[in-house]
Amino acid sequence: MHFDWRLFLAALGLAMVLEGIPYFLFADRMPPVLRMLSERPPRTLRFLGITAILLGLGLVLLARN
Repeated sequence: MHFDWRLFLAALGLAMVLEGIPYFLFADRMPPVLRMLSERPPRTLRFLGITAILLGLGLVLLARN
């Protein structure tokens, strides 16, 4: 199996762009949001994380087929 580094780096770059958009557009609102997230129990954060992972994988599979 051949690993496509160009595709991987493009996907990583796109993820970084998408992650950075809220910090750029809503810089004044981000500290309260981050504070609120830091007060959530680890179980809730793990649930949010696995949900995001599964949705992301679903989008990748949808786009690739």
